[in-house]
Amino acid sequence: MIQAAHSSFFGHTPVAPSAIAIEGQTHDKNNKHVPYEVPKELSIDEIGSIVEDYRVAAQRAKDAGFDGVEVHGANGYLVDEFLQSSTNKRTDSYGGSVENRFRFAKEVLEAVSSVWPSQRIGFRISPNGIYNSMGSEDNIETFLYALSQFNRMNLAYVHIMDGLAYGFHNKCKVFRLNDARRVYDGTLIGNCGYTKEKAEGALGTGCVDFIAFGRPFFSNPDLVERFRNNYPLAADAPFSTYYSHPAGHPEVGYSDFPTYSA
Repeated sequence: MIQAAHSSFFGHTPVAPSAIAIEGQTHDKNNKHVPYEVPKELSIDEIGSIVEDYRVAAQRAKDAGFDGVEVHGANGYLVDEFLQSSTNKRTDSYGGSVENRFRFAKEVLEAVSSVWPSQRIGFRISPNGIYNSMGSEDNIETFLYALSQFNRMNLAYVHIMDGLAYGFHNKCKVFRLNDARRVYDGTLIGNCGYTKEKAEGALGTGCVDFIAFGRPFFSNPDLVERFRNNYPLAADAPFSTYYSHPAGHPEVGYSDFPTYSA
C-alpha cells in the first residue's frame, strides 16, 4: 500500500520511501474526507518484497492475455515517490543521489523484465505534475537521468505527462518533450491536456512519436472520428462520472456518452 492510500481500506498504515504525508485530504472507506496519513518508511526488506509484487503483477497480466504492461512511475505513487527528492529523504542505498533514488525504478523494471521482453514494457513519468503533492527542485536532472537509463533498456516506450493540465509545481523549469529527446532515442508518448491542434504541433517538432488522450475519451467515445472529421468535442465529463455511475443513477455516466450527431 502506498502513501496515497488510506489505512481504513486495508487495516494498516500506508507506506512510502520516507515518512512524509501528502498535503490535504483524501477519502476513507466510508467516503468521508480525512487528512492524509503519515506513511511508514519502507525497510530494505520491505522494498524487496514490493519489487517482487511487481513481478507477480506482471505475470498475472501475462497470464490474463495482455500484450504488455506499463510501469506507473508518475503522479506521486510509489515509484515516483522514490524518484523525486521532495518525497525521498532516505540516507541508504535508495536515497540521496539521483542514482540511488532511481534504484527502485530500476529494480522494478528488472523484475517486470523477467516476465516480459523489454519491448513489451512501457514506463510513465510526470516530471511537471503536482498530483499528490509532487514536484522537486531537481526534477530536470532527475528525469533526464532516468530517461538516459531507460535509453539503455530497449523499452516499448516512455510515456511523459509533460502537459500542465493538472497544474505545475513551479519548483524548476518546465520539463519539455525536447528535453527528453536529448537523452532518449526510443519511442516517446506525450500526454496531459493536449488538444488536437497542440498534439499536431508537438508531433510536427519530431520530438515525440505519439500524443495520448485520456479525459477527452470519457465524453467523446468517438474521439478519433471527431478529430478526423473536425467535429466539435463534447464538454468534459464531470469527475463523478469517470469511473462509476452517480449514486442512485445507474443509467448515467461511465459508458453512456453519445457519439457525434450533426
